Amino acid sequence: MVGLGNMASALAARALAGGNAVEIIGRDPAKAKELAAALGGATAGTAGTAPAGDIVILAVPYASAAAAVLEYGDALHGKVIIDITNPVSPDFEGLVTPDDSSGAQEIAKAAPAGAHVVNAGLLMPGLIAHSVKHANFFLGVRILS
Repeated sequence: MVGLGNMASALAARALAGGNAVEIIGRDPAKAKELAAALGGATAGTAGTAPAGDIVILAVPYASAAAAVLEYGDALHGKVIIDITNPVSPDFEGLVTPDDSSGAQEIAKAAPAGAHVVNAGLLMPGLIAHSVKHANFFLGVRILS
């Protein structure tokens, strides 16, 4: 789990409840250790080093997602990167991605060859209603290689 916020905490808790091993990674080592301890059963990893598991959940703001992926570089080769970001503008009035792309596609550009990016973006009905032409990027799961 790359990220230390509410989504990282909630998803990590569910993964642990399902009997999975969870590693918490964040830029602030003290916060990563604190979250891992609070979850009970998670471990704290070190930012910038290879994540332990085969699946990496990217639970950071979209604006920093590509940079986070670049930071890990080839350490992500062969891993499945689950992108839960939402590439929305600060005012939630539109998307910040090019018209012919999605957040996951932009993140995939930063991933090393051999990594697989899965878009598991959250549903945002208000945005979808406002911007129907982009709705396909929010409905379902898209797998990008």
